[in-house]
Amino acid sequence: MKARIKEISEELKLVISGKTFDALLPPLLFAVVNGRYQLMVAIIMAIALAVLLGIIRVARKQPLRYAAGGLLGVLVASGIAYFSNNAANYYLPKIVTSAILVLAALVSLILGKPMAALTSHLTRGWDLEWYWRKDVKPAYQEVTVLWFLFFLMRLALQVILFRRGDVVELAWTNTLLGLPVTIAGLIISYLYGIWRLRNLKGPSVGEHREGKPQPWEGQTRGF
Repeated sequence: MKARIKEISEELKLVISGKTFDALLPPLLFAVVNGRYQLMVAIIMAIALAVLLGIIRVARKQPLRYAAGGLLGVLVASGIAYFSNNAANYYLPKIVTSAILVLAALVSLILGKPMAALTSHLTRGWDLEWYWRKDVKPAYQEVTVLWFLFFLMRLALQVILFRRGDVVELAWTNTLLGLPVTIAGLIISYLYGIWRLRNLKGPSVGEHREGKPQPWEGQTRGF
């Protein structure tokens, strides 16, 4: 059990970093401040926090890509909220992102190039041809279906709360359905994917690359 927990922890580090908080904290601060003060104060505080996080990254000599991405997101969201004079519009970019993910997952399934396989390929650099094997591909298709259902559920909740104009609920929904649920979803995807690959009895990435004949050991780690 300890070995499995360690394995999952190491796998999660490939796609999740503590630096992702650079994108999570400013929207939460925006919602809290907006509930007590004017929209402009909330915008200034959110931007200030994003800049502060960037300064911290520079001081610690850490990569700026997360802080820069978070700052860009805050600037775009703040601009939309400011020019529309509607705090709820601060979360429009996140709703649009959810809609894009729903569409991307659906299109990838229709085209037979599941999003989970493409994401794994980009993250790990494994041979793309391996993912399209008949004894490998179904695992990634099924995981992509799970992703599609989650993205669709999140989008539906975001739209409902946006129409209500509830900024605080939007903030917490985006946060809880962001990193915490993403971590849970990745763990489930990983465990299910490894189990499904074993059942499909296909070769591992290394065995496929080397052209080894059956019987195969199969993929025992990584998805």
